[in-house]
Amino acid sequence: MADEQPLIGDYALIGDSRSAALVSKHGSIDWLCWPRFDSRSVFARILDCGRGGFFSLAPAVAFHARRRYIDDTNVLETTYETDGGSVRVLDLMPALTEAQKHQRLAPFRQLMRRVEGLSGDVPMQAVFEPRPDYARVVPKLELVRGDTVWCAAGPSVFHLRTNVEIEVEDARATAAFCVRSGQRQHFSLSYETHAPAVFANIGEEADREIDETIAFWQQWSSHLGYDGPYRDRVLRSALTLKMLAYAPSGGIVAAPTTSLPEKIGGVRNWDYRYCWLRDASFTVGALYDCGFDVEGGAFVNWLLYATRLTHPNLQVLYDVFGESRLPERTLDHLSGYAGSRPVRIGNDARKQFQLDVYGEILGAVEEFTDRGEALDRDTRNLVGSLADLVVRRWREPDSGIWEKRSGVKQHVHAKIMAWSALDCAVRLVEKGRLHADAAPWRGARDDIKTEVLARGFNRELNSFVATYDSDELDASLLYASRVGFLEGHDPRLVGTIEAIRRFLGHDDLLFRYEMRTDDGLPPGEGAFLACSFWLVEALAIASRIDEARALFEKLLSRANDLGLYSEEIEVQSGALTGNFPQALTHIGLMNAALVLERPVPRGRQREAQLFDAHTSNQQG
Repeated sequence: MADEQPLIGDYALIGDSRSAALVSKHGSIDWLCWPRFDSRSVFARILDCGRGGFFSLAPAVAFHARRRYIDDTNVLETTYETDGGSVRVLDLMPALTEAQKHQRLAPFRQLMRRVEGLSGDVPMQAVFEPRPDYARVVPKLELVRGDTVWCAAGPSVFHLRTNVEIEVEDARATAAFCVRSGQRQHFSLSYETHAPAVFANIGEEADREIDETIAFWQQWSSHLGYDGPYRDRVLRSALTLKMLAYAPSGGIVAAPTTSLPEKIGGVRNWDYRYCWLRDASFTVGALYDCGFDVEGGAFVNWLLYATRLTHPNLQVLYDVFGESRLPERTLDHLSGYAGSRPVRIGNDARKQFQLDVYGEILGAVEEFTDRGEALDRDTRNLVGSLADLVVRRWREPDSGIWEKRSGVKQHVHAKIMAWSALDCAVRLVEKGRLHADAAPWRGARDDIKTEVLARGFNRELNSFVATYDSDELDASLLYASRVGFLEGHDPRLVGTIEAIRRFLGHDDLLFRYEMRTDDGLPPGEGAFLACSFWLVEALAIASRIDEARALFEKLLSRANDLGLYSEEIEVQSGALTGNFPQALTHIGLMNAALVLERPVPRGRQREAQLFDAHTSNQQG
């Protein structure tokens, strides 16, 4: 089993809004970074089957597994059926309220696994092979107190505590035991960076923590404000986003993994354990519109903090605390997922100039104020200076939304987002939320639109194109609908939708751009799942609701059995590829579901909602 390579889509995610772990269908935890998403890994078997390290717990005989998340939670439940009986395994990271945390001592980080016998007798086996620091450390394990495996790696200390007999040999701990109907056995793995260490609970105390974690997630889920036909899938995406949010700062990582390949055996393997500004307005709108105001506001506060650190220039990405120095390196000792090398940590896309991020930031700020939040003086100054910078730099070429490594160009999507940035800034002034002279912003906004319509639209294709005066398509042009660059039913946007589907589409899936596009890397990647959800939005905004709904429902079948999506997908096999799960894909699903209920461009949605509320009050 240790030599098998599960499919990317065969994993589940558990987490506590600080770090996260991937659990395979066969009960193996193959990826975990502690104490943060971007910390060095403890288990990295997903990136090297032989040496990466893992923590498995499963029947020792042939079994059939089925799994689900306990209703409205991020607690994973896997039921194993064998010839001799069945057991249920719960996997989770404890998630407690602040009041609960203050009432007891608890490990700094903790992961819990509970086995419960359902019928008959089931022989079980647990294998614990931690390999800290991206498997550069092979630790010596020690058995202490008879029930705890101790492991140290530099200043970090790990304890695996259990109520079954466990054996230790060098860097490996194993337990073989039988679970009968009605029995419960526990494994709790804890992490500390200081002394004295707090041991994790097992037995009844562990059961209480599990019950409290289930209650925590169900209470959080009760705030969901969407009650449409896709409630379960929207909530699963929201719960995934909540796991990918770093609670102490509000930042949301793009994915909890690094270097899962966009094409098996390829080199497009990137570290996504950071926060991208590109996703800002998407994320804030989805969270707020689904009723998760605390998370939406926290993400905006993280954005404003991070952007101040590099003001007036914005980076493409930051870490969860706003750190901007994230140099890219390769880990040549790891073989990569299914032999896909190199394995990278850090991301050099941070150094690129991407004009579109200004539109995302100002769009997020406008969303923030539309929910009744006020801007303090420093934030007002920041917004004004960002708008001024767009006025100065919008004519410059940039690297584009896809972080191509082939140099800068005049990307049409970037220009549209520069237009959107100034459009948001002007509206903030018109709404009285920003006190500034908006005339220069209006002038530049109009100049951008004029130039984009003249040089970014190809009349032969009847479509907007990837770069000025070109004939290449790019799925990011679907943004033009969601930010209100033109009316959704404008023939030029309708033509763009049709051209993108014709040249980039494969059934319900879309590639990001044409294969002939030079992006500075060897060719070969899957379809980009978020783009398909953007297409749903564009169709809905163009009043093609039935078509949009049919596409959306087909996309729902592309998730794994738990409703999780990766970044990309192989069009032939349907296998999920790229980092997993991918926040942007889940954000796209949430926004698409919302727009199907109200097909209005994002930049105009809140005004329409306020107008409806005002009209309703007058009628009442």
